Amino acid sequence: MSVRNRTKSLHVNNLSSGSDGLSLSNNTANSLNTNHFATIRTTSIVSKQQKEHMQEEMHEQMSGYKRMRREHQSALVKLEERCRVEMEGHKQMLDKEYETLLTSFRKELEKLHVKHQQELERKLKQNLTGEKKLTKEINARHLLERKNFETQVRREYKQTKERWKQELSCDESTTKRQRDASLQNYKDSLKAIEAREEERLTKSQKDYLELEVRRLRRAKLLSYHRLERELLCEELNRRQAQLETAHAMLLRHHELTQELEYRQQRAVHMLREEQLRRQHQTELSNQHEYTQRAERELRKKHAVELKQQPKSLKQKEILIRKQFRETVKIQTRQYKALKAQVLASTPRDQQKSVIKKLKEDQRRKLALLGEQYEQSIAEMLQKQSIRLDESQEVEAQVMRDKLQRELEILMAYQSKSKMTAEAQRNRERAELEERVSVRRALLEQKMEEETREFLRERSDRIRLLHENQAKELERFDDESVRLGFSALAIAEPPRETYGDDDSDSMTGSTLSLSRPGISNNHGPNHSVATTSASSSSQSSSFTPSSNPVSSNYTYTGRP
Repeated sequence: MSVRNRTKSLHVNNLSSGSDGLSLSNNTANSLNTNHFATIRTTSIVSKQQKEHMQEEMHEQMSGYKRMRREHQSALVKLEERCRVEMEGHKQMLDKEYETLLTSFRKELEKLHVKHQQELERKLKQNLTGEKKLTKEINARHLLERKNFETQVRREYKQTKERWKQELSCDESTTKRQRDASLQNYKDSLKAIEAREEERLTKSQKDYLELEVRRLRRAKLLSYHRLERELLCEELNRRQAQLETAHAMLLRHHELTQELEYRQQRAVHMLREEQLRRQHQTELSNQHEYTQRAERELRKKHAVELKQQPKSLKQKEILIRKQFRETVKIQTRQYKALKAQVLASTPRDQQKSVIKKLKEDQRRKLALLGEQYEQSIAEMLQKQSIRLDESQEVEAQVMRDKLQRELEILMAYQSKSKMTAEAQRNRERAELEERVSVRRALLEQKMEEETREFLRERSDRIRLLHENQAKELERFDDESVRLGFSALAIAEPPRETYGDDDSDSMTGSTLSLSRPGISNNHGPNHSVATTSASSSSQSSSFTPSSNPVSSNYTYTGRP
């Protein structure tokens, strides 16, 4: 009974030592897992090499980022320089076009002024020519009338003289001397009457000539004033058209400049967007490469662990079997001691059966002990495999979570960068739109000021021209009144046609002279129809004033 208890206690001790061996082997496996399954190279060397490799890759990535940033900055500077040069060339081209337009406007106005001056001078010459022609025609007609008058007077004088001679010759009571004296007195009286009639005719013709010339001068003055108004209206309309053309060009230049600014800004924004897209794509690519490399290294590490696992398990199995052999040796020594003790107290005839029984018990216990150790080895192998799979799965999951968090952080950072860049672009677009709107408002304000200034100058020039023409016409009428002409008579259109090419239609009638005859008592009585001119004096010369307001309008530059 004591031998059985001792054997049982020994078996329990062996199991406890086996469990201690298993715990030792587990600790050894954990230490091997911690040290990444030590190979020929030490763990520190491998870790150092991995860190150096990661640093080299990180340095290469940072160098790529720096190179990409430098290329972007260089491309951006080149684009901005090209945009600046293009904008300067665009402004120079627009300024040159605008200056060319203003120069053409100035030349056009100068030609128009020369043309208007020539038309005014031609009008003055036409007025002088018309006046001379009218004077010549009236003088020719008056000369013919005087010739006819003289012829008629001579004929009537001869007839009257013959009649008086006949009457005196019939009167025999008078002497010849008396008849001659009476005839001489009649001749003198008749010549005096003829002289007075001739003087009246000459005065009437002179008054008629002066009146018609005065009427013609007034009509020509009104025609000259009308021409001045037409020419001024033409000049002002031309300048208004030029001003509208210049304003249209300024608006077109503003639109072209605005389109160029928007196009250049879009080019800069597209370059920045492309750079940001390339940078984000490179970052995502590097992150994917890092993820793939980390997963590949983790799989490699797990493969090494799986490859190294049989070796470690073999060592643990050898250790357990060594413990088993030592336990068997201990039990064998214990069995020999027990056998000697039992044989010492057992009779000789019973020793064979006792020895046989002890051997069977020893074989049974050793077989049971072997089965226990084999079971312990199997359980150890199974536990180690399960533990390794679980640790690798946990490590892989931790790695995946870490990589996912890093990817999410990167994507969040990229999204924030995109939002910041988009906000900056929107701010730049708003600033450009504000600059363009302010420039357009200033341009429209400048054009409105130029238009108001032109309209004010237009009204001033028209008013000044009307005032000068009214003063000139008033001076002419006052001068006509001082010369003895009636204002109503001068205001009438001339009655003579003088063949002028003026648009005014002037009708006139010739001066009619009638001689009803000579009375028996007073001799020939000449009655002449005269006009309503009261006195004759020197007529004033007609010199209309030139254009009262002559200013060259110059457009202001672009605001």
